[in-house]
Amino acid sequence: MTMPIKQAFVAQSILLEVQPDGSNRNNPSQSAAPIHHNWVYRRVALPILALLRMGASPEKLAWSIAAGLLIGINPILGSTTVLCLALAFVFRLNVAASQLGNHIVYPLEIILIIPFIHIASRIFHTAPMPLSASELVHAAREHPLDLSRQLWLWEWHAFLLWALIAAVAIPLIALTLAPFLRKLLARVERHQYPILSMAPQADKKH
Repeated sequence: MTMPIKQAFVAQSILLEVQPDGSNRNNPSQSAAPIHHNWVYRRVALPILALLRMGASPEKLAWSIAAGLLIGINPILGSTTVLCLALAFVFRLNVAASQLGNHIVYPLEIILIIPFIHIASRIFHTAPMPLSASELVHAAREHPLDLSRQLWLWEWHAFLLWALIAAVAIPLIALTLAPFLRKLLARVERHQYPILSMAPQADKKH
């Protein structure tokens, strides 16, 4: 089994199976009732905490998450997982963290693909993409080869636009995340987690 595949299995296991640690309950008063965390804490914070406990450096995590976030919104549908694995292999990034960032922004990929294509068509002075489904169906029936070439051109120009944005955004996001992850690591080393408590607060007596 190759190393990228092994790392992918590790990434999947962390993203799907990570659960709060029993050693986190330093306060006896918290052990009486379980803490109920929201989806963001379970699917984002807990995997990051697990990676920090496993020895991942904050800097590598920051770059890995930033890369995953930007790869996750690229306009080539169905390419994000493969691109994350390839980039993690080339630049020795953390596979689990990059896939985490990729999964977080998945809905944005669908939302942003049309804006990417329209902005790229203006920048590269190509024919604008028709918004009407009937126009696309008509073009597919009358000129299928021309439409295929045009779709490829739209996607390629949109990808180039995304690559330019990613080249600037990934370092900015990584540099922004690194200090936060260093603070998070310090709290983990002092066993001060869960970091975010979503338990309902008791009614205050006045």
